Amino acid sequence: MLKKKKIEDVENTDAINDAIDTETEEVTGSAIDEKSAEDLLKEEISLANDKYLRLYAEFDNFRRRTTKERVDLLQQAGKEVIVSLIPVIDDFERAVKSMENATDVRAVKEGVILVQNKLNNILGQKGLKPMESIGQPFDADLHEAITNIPAPTDDMKGKVIDEMEKGYYLNDKVIRFAKVIVGA
Repeated sequence: MLKKKKIEDVENTDAINDAIDTETEEVTGSAIDEKSAEDLLKEEISLANDKYLRLYAEFDNFRRRTTKERVDLLQQAGKEVIVSLIPVIDDFERAVKSMENATDVRAVKEGVILVQNKLNNILGQKGLKPMESIGQPFDADLHEAITNIPAPTDDMKGKVIDEMEKGYYLNDKVIRFAKVIVGA
């Protein structure tokens, strides 16, 4: 019987030790779980901050690149117009040289008119179009009235009688308003 009791005591002790070990593992396991949960949250925050910084840097690089591309595009657009006007400058230089020795004013006048037509054609190809104002009803969106004068006829009242400066469209947008005299 003693042996049986000893065996039972040993078995009870083993059961108690197992129970204690299980409780210890649960306590340390939950402590590990708490600590690992805290570590996981810290890792998530670290990853989110890293992702945010990378996204911010990428956006900043995008903004700089598009700004640079826009400046380059504007410079190239200006360059195209300037290059197309160089032949007109050459023509004007030739006209000035020919005026020094010219005796016939009519030939010089025709040369200057040709250069003007060439300039107008080049600008027309780039989208510049002159505004027709004389005889049109006054429109404040297109015209800038300098003064009013008595209309020569009743049908010219409220219409443009004379043009001091021509107005221009660039690709169907007004880039310069026509300065006009309106009939009153």
